[in-house]
This record gives sequence, structure tokens and C-alpha cells, in this order.
Amino acid sequence: MKTSVEFQYFFDCPHAKATLGNLHKVVEEGLLDPGDLKVTVVTDIDLAERIHFQGSPTILVNGIDLYSGKTPETLHYTCRLFEIDGVMTGVLNTDFIRTQIDALRDRSH
Repeated sequence: MKTSVEFQYFFDCPHAKATLGNLHKVVEEGLLDPGDLKVTVVTDIDLAERIHFQGSPTILVNGIDLYSGKTPETLHYTCRLFEIDGVMTGVLNTDFIRTQIDALRDRSH
């Protein structure tokens, strides 16, 4: 099964660029095909509502939020914070991204 990955963000989020850079590193490692990655800039609240935006940055794997492990159903138009290994951060690191993509891939099969 092909893995679809979508990176969603808005321009004013200070964590989006670093998280996208980490996602690109995972692509460069060969975990994902570059053609499987879509980047979506959430430019307004209307788009955010339509896509059930979870906040900036969001990474969806086959439609499932990489951080929460759930299909987005609500709207959160904010910069996101994540708790990873007991530490609050706005940037998803490469290890977390890699591990979660593998887990969500396995769930999809």
C-alpha cells in the first residue's frame, strides 16, 4: 500500500520550517518517496475548516494525524505544541517522525 503524507502549516508558525526540514530528512533517508509528500499551506480559516486542520505544523499519514494517531474531525487553528518523551516542543524531531510513520504504515496494512 502506498503511503500518503501531507504536511500542513500556516506561515506565522515558528515551528513549521524546522518540522518540515525534519520531514524532508526522513524523505532523504528513503523512508518515503518524495512524490508521496504533499505540502499544504493553510491560508485561511475556511480552508482550515474544510480539512479539519489540527494546527501548525500537522503531518498526516494516510489521513491520520502523526502525533495523535487519529483522523482529524475538529478544527484547531493554532500553533501546536507536542509532548515527546516528557518534553514540550513545537518541533517534531526526525526520530519521532520516522517511528510514527512506521507505526501508522503498519496500522494501514
